[in-house]
Amino acid sequence: MTAGPGDVHDGGPLDDRTLGRFADALPDPCIVLDRRAAVLHCNALAAQHFPGVSTGVPLAFSLRAPTLLAAIDAARVTGAAQTVELHQTIPTETWHRVSIAPLADGGRLVVVLQSLTEQKRLNAMRTDFIANVSHELRTPLTSLIGFIDTLLGPAARDEAARLKFLSIMRGQAARMSKLIDDLLSLSRIEMRQHVRPTGSVDVGRLLREVRDGLQTQAEAAGVALDLALPEEAAVVTGDRDELYEVFENLFDNAIKYGGDGGRVEVVLAPVSSRPGYAYMVTVADHGAGIEQEHVPRLTERFYRIDAESSRRKKGTGLGLAIVKHILNRHRGALAISSRPGEGTRVEVLLAR
Repeated sequence: MTAGPGDVHDGGPLDDRTLGRFADALPDPCIVLDRRAAVLHCNALAAQHFPGVSTGVPLAFSLRAPTLLAAIDAARVTGAAQTVELHQTIPTETWHRVSIAPLADGGRLVVVLQSLTEQKRLNAMRTDFIANVSHELRTPLTSLIGFIDTLLGPAARDEAARLKFLSIMRGQAARMSKLIDDLLSLSRIEMRQHVRPTGSVDVGRLLREVRDGLQTQAEAAGVALDLALPEEAAVVTGDRDELYEVFENLFDNAIKYGGDGGRVEVVLAPVSSRPGYAYMVTVADHGAGIEQEHVPRLTERFYRIDAESSRRKKGTGLGLAIVKHILNRHRGALAISSRPGEGTRVEVLLAR
């Protein structure tokens, strides 16, 4: 039979040193308390996640959580294991499932804290994601239903109205199709985000292809796409299609939202001042720019500075979220800077 924490070990109860080694072997933060609920030992993970916890000091002095302290008292008085959830908001918001196990000697307690933070955040993200998708699809669907009803009713014999409404309906359908394409793209990227690509991509050649593909759109918007590339090939490890999507999104954004500046400048250059990265691609426009408060949120899903303007320009609110996830998969980095009246600058760092 396997010995438990409170059973006999080597002929006697677990001493504090043995109990400390047991705590250090656990994959979660673990704190061992004495009969007064003072800290006997905390493993390295507990010290990292709860730096206020000190050996010899009552746990109540550092973790002022009434639910947790009540559970510790209950475990000490009843001798029964307790499980509670610890929610903290300072310095950052975290959640832990706390398991409190009394040892058979009737005094010491083992407190194990399993992080729920990532799970809670993912659940919140899924909830927000579903709500946002529902909202984004509801608007064009409502418009389509309204136009169809009009064409079946009052405008059934009105040729001019029919052509006008069909054109609008086509635009709404195209918007929904683009939204679904972006959602599928984001889903595929997230599924493979932990696996780094193994292919080779010539970034300079890729940027030329992206520019050529958007040249008609740029000319229609009155925007010049200036490309500055090094003479030598700039080869990185990556997935060509995904990196194409990154720069297509960035070029497209610069044309749509910064095109009133008349020029978009794209520069590819090697970098030596950023360890771990080989090349930087800069996409800069000279448009209206963005208020500073919006910049940190630009890569959030469905975040728009001006929702109505974005919809008119056929934006889905997912482009920069896709860019961020692709670059994470490539072990790259994204930085955005902007000021009203000074345009927007996007920097992409790529590893070799």
